[in-house]
Amino acid sequence: MNEKFWSRRYKDKNTGWDIGYISTPLKDYIDQLKNKNLIILIPGAGNSYEAEYLFKQGFRNVFICDLAAEPLEHFRQRNPDFPREQILHQDFFDLEGYFDLILEQTFFCAIPVDKREDYARQAFQLLDEGGILAGVFFNFDLSQDGPPFGGNKEEYLAYFSPYFRIDILESCYNSIPPRKGNELFFKFRKIKK
Repeated sequence: MNEKFWSRRYKDKNTGWDIGYISTPLKDYIDQLKNKNLIILIPGAGNSYEAEYLFKQGFRNVFICDLAAEPLEHFRQRNPDFPREQILHQDFFDLEGYFDLILEQTFFCAIPVDKREDYARQAFQLLDEGGILAGVFFNFDLSQDGPPFGGNKEEYLAYFSPYFRIDILESCYNSIPPRKGNELFFKFRKIKK
């Protein structure tokens, strides 16, 4: 699942994860954020309706990162005023920098299962002290037939507990109808190492 794989998915419009707008759980989370100066990363951003929403709400330090160029170009076309230097066409696992908040929406469950521990470690490294990793995980049986690959609360705790204090990890009460019962909302806070 390299850049070519994801580019082909976008070119073929094989993007079942893309609902065409910001998901309710992330919108509701963003709506309660007060600090517009947060430095925010959205990895595996795809068409990044989350970044579009954040930017329209006055958050100016939003960075999106994706391995495929196609969704980043779609995002640029929809958001011509969004700073180009904050649109990162690169692999999340090669990214450097410090962020206050990483927002997760469908990326984690799209990466191969053997990279999940690497994701937890990379998120930890990219977050500033006390930084937050928040968003939505899929909550259905783990499968090798992905993406998405699924997973459950216990599995996610195993990956993230060494690096984060678990503030929230519970079933979404506000999922869109097709995902009802299949999503977990989470908010993890980076712990000191």
